[in-house]
Amino acid sequence: MNELTTELKSLHEATLNNLKSSKANNTLRAYKSDFKDFEIFCANHALNSLPTEPKIVSLYLTHLSKSSKISTLRRRLVSISMVHKLKGHYLDTKHPIIVENLMGIRRVKGSIQKGKKPILINHLKSIINVINDQKIKEIKKLRDKSIILIGFGGGFRRSELTSIDYEDLEFVPEGLKVIIKKSKTDQLGEGMMKGLPYFSNDIYCPVKNLKKWLEISKIKSGPVFRRFSKGLSLTDKRLTDQSVVLLMKEYLNLAGIENRNFSGHSLRSGFATVAAESGADERSIMAMTGHKSTQMVRRYIREANIFKNNALNNVKI
Repeated sequence: MNELTTELKSLHEATLNNLKSSKANNTLRAYKSDFKDFEIFCANHALNSLPTEPKIVSLYLTHLSKSSKISTLRRRLVSISMVHKLKGHYLDTKHPIIVENLMGIRRVKGSIQKGKKPILINHLKSIINVINDQKIKEIKKLRDKSIILIGFGGGFRRSELTSIDYEDLEFVPEGLKVIIKKSKTDQLGEGMMKGLPYFSNDIYCPVKNLKKWLEISKIKSGPVFRRFSKGLSLTDKRLTDQSVVLLMKEYLNLAGIENRNFSGHSLRSGFATVAAESGADERSIMAMTGHKSTQMVRRYIREANIFKNNALNNVKI
């Protein structure tokens, strides 16, 4: 009997670990953070948060709609639902009181979402130029330029960018191959490969700048993008994804560009927008960015071509 109990306990622990492993750590943290806000709302109004019911969730969404975007409401709903599933509770998120309420909120607020600005070619060149002008050690210049250029050139998510190891790189005559072991849309870890060709202009070439960074840093294994200590000594600690945002905003500011509406997503969206402006089709853009659906990529293409096929181009005044 004791052996059976021990085995069941072991299976229970293994199952819990499997459930946790089914989602990325960042995703689990987001669920917890979102659910915490729901818990506070319920506590303030003497309502049950776990398990809860559709009517309470609908009230919470109405409360959120006063100051939040539709995308935030949908994300919170997913988080509340996932926490219930992980805790063994059922929540009907397709209940009419939730679905109809969201539709009503969407009609009142409007569904168009104003995203963060993409890093375009002029921004990219300004950032690299301002890095070159800084009175700092060459090793830091090369690291920072490589991060920005590789992030843009490969349409990387910032988490993908900072997770690159030396072992994931392969320099070939055409350019650089980068293996992405796991990403936001690849939770099973099947991986993908991105190819970055050489640019004609060495100053802005991701591949050549990365080569120089690896040479000067003498990195031969482990994380490619690492932190510096206060004395600008290179450590073996991986750079955080938040550091990418801070670096980008710092250099935008130094270049005299208002940085408030740029985010960590700006490198990725910048690649997609510039590629679309240059005539790349959605399939080739998705092959680089790893988007699983065409919806977002088509939005980039529409925005990139907003003036190309504009009806006003034929109007003579």
